[in-house]
Amino acid sequence: MKTTLDALKKGQKAIITDFNVDAIPLKLLEMGCLPGNEVQLLQIAPLGDPIYINVNDSHVAIRLETAAEIDVVIITD
Repeated sequence: MKTTLDALKKGQKAIITDFNVDAIPLKLLEMGCLPGNEVQLLQIAPLGDPIYINVNDSHVAIRLETAAEIDVVIITD
């Protein structure tokens, strides 16, 4: 099922398919937030923003605004 990273539920895994290169900080790209890589939503902050993800064995906190620019396909386990 195709969606964006900000729509994942806690614990869900997905594969990154595409992203808006102008909206993604270079640091995220360097950490492996690239098409074809698996990402998992680990936690959501108490007020809903930011979210805490695992990508390439790196734990990263990103804003929902940024996560909405990353297209993913959910992996069904």
